Amino acid sequence: QLQLVESGGGLVQPGGSLRLSCAASGRTLDYDAIGWFRQVPGKEREGVSCIIRSGDSTNYVDSVKGRFTISRDNAQNTVYLQMNSLKPEDTAIYYCAAGHYCSSYTQRYNYWGQGTQVTVSS
Repeated sequence: QLQLVESGGGLVQPGGSLRLSCAASGRTLDYDAIGWFRQVPGKEREGVSCIIRSGDSTNYVDSVKGRFTISRDNAQNTVYLQMNSLKPEDTAIYYCAAGHYCSSYTQRYNYWGQGTQVTVSS
């Protein structure tokens, strides 16, 4: 059993920053990868970023490269997504998910958090 809880979302103006947190509890050592996804109504859930347990490998979708940074603190069982230079098109519900390896496919993840809303608007 694994539980994931996202936090840190909110309303921010274009160009602003937010840091999302994904806190994991339960059988955390069973999963090597934490991915961040986002979804807007009527759209497919999109992979944003992913990190493996060692932190040596990270992945980003092209649209966020140079703006978002994923990191993790294994001692605290927490993964972060630092989001800078936010754009209106970043508006979505952001979810973290645990899986055995990083993938852009939602089907490859076993557990999901409840999501946190990020709204980028003037």
